[in-house]
Amino acid sequence: MASDQLGQLLPFFTAMENQGGIIVKELPKLDLELYIANYKGRTRFDRLLLIGQSSVPLCLDALKAAVIEAKKGKDVQRYRDAWECVRLAGPNEPEAEYDDAWVTATTKSNKSLTHQLEAELKGYKNNLVKESIRIGHRDLGEHLESIGNLNGAADAYVKMRPDATTASHVIDVSKHIISTLLQKRDWTGILANVKQSTSSSMSAEEINTEQPYQRMVAGLAYLGSEKYAEAAKCFLDAGDPIMCQNYNDVASSNDVAIYGGLLALASMERDELQRKVLDNSSFRNYLELEPQIRKAVSMFVNCRYSACLEILERSRSDYLLDLYLQKHVSNIFSLIRKKCIIQYLVPFSCVTLDSMNAVFAPQPDESLEAELVSMIRSGELKARINTIDKLLVMASSEPRAAMQTKALKTVKDYEREALERIRRMSLVAADLEVKGLPRRGLGGAGSLPGLGEILLDDIGGEPSLDIESTS
Repeated sequence: MASDQLGQLLPFFTAMENQGGIIVKELPKLDLELYIANYKGRTRFDRLLLIGQSSVPLCLDALKAAVIEAKKGKDVQRYRDAWECVRLAGPNEPEAEYDDAWVTATTKSNKSLTHQLEAELKGYKNNLVKESIRIGHRDLGEHLESIGNLNGAADAYVKMRPDATTASHVIDVSKHIISTLLQKRDWTGILANVKQSTSSSMSAEEINTEQPYQRMVAGLAYLGSEKYAEAAKCFLDAGDPIMCQNYNDVASSNDVAIYGGLLALASMERDELQRKVLDNSSFRNYLELEPQIRKAVSMFVNCRYSACLEILERSRSDYLLDLYLQKHVSNIFSLIRKKCIIQYLVPFSCVTLDSMNAVFAPQPDESLEAELVSMIRSGELKARINTIDKLLVMASSEPRAAMQTKALKTVKDYEREALERIRRMSLVAADLEVKGLPRRGLGGAGSLPGLGEILLDDIGGEPSLDIESTS
């Protein structure tokens, strides 16, 4: 990229960084046109705008494509957002000129269509035809969503529920509501609607058809809530990738492979990764779309931890440009790195710091000591550092003491249980069992006798309990 172009982009990315954005200076491996061709619907604009605001090499191309994408729809605010970014990043670009005629015409058309749909819905309500009312709310909600009025669209979709009479209608309502909640990043609401979309009256074919969508949106909700283990389980159970691609208005099959693989690495042990990822027949089809993820998981399972981290680092810039993954990349990579360090140390009682630096140091001249100290202080790594001999000494687990403690506990439990059994046998042998008679329903709660009744029975010589003693 030319130096004068970098000079133009500097104020723009400075503003983005001040707003809390993540800036990616490295050239990603993805091809912008091929990448965005995997999606449809409103997510195309969201992804283009994010790439334009984050990636220095792809900034202008992504922002110009976002402007074109916005003008294909009816959301005027989206066009203004993309135009503002292009104006700051590339003031000399043709897309930097504000298209006032398009904005005016689109705004007028949106208002006209809104009034028309509201009038039609009012007529349906007067006719009291439930199916027409449901379709009227759906059409109004889809229109409001397309113009960016997400709250109005959600209200319209919610009003479809009373008129949803079949399982397919309930699923349709839930999908529309989830669509608006996904754009609003309401993760709790998404999970609630995913549960409501499942019905006992659904056929096996309907369940197989809807499984990829339900698992995908539930996984995104767990990911947004930073519940990585639950998210990994959802993505690993996403079903057929061909069916999943039908819902590319949310995410693509490639995304499911990336999300599932990274989150599994961050939250699962080696045996689980082998069983639930590499040996998973359905998820294997997803891994074929992203071979670097499959290779990274294989390296971790085969104890080649430095190679696993190296493969992931090569694709970090791509993951930082993902709509749902961007904010979690740093945390996920940190979890995977810590797992690699801990697993590497399992066979050893002590390791030299030089050998640790050779395997895990980010740069050849950097030291891993500060990171190890942080892990020890947080309790993630049970070890101590010998600064004199430059050794990392693992804390002794004392398996013999643990075994003895467990054996003593087992003996005490056995002794207590044996005493209880002997006491029970003695009571039976002495015929001292307490045998209850039918109780009279006087006082107390329900048919149970009150305390006063029991005392009076004992005093009056009419016991309610028969205790026989033999010597």
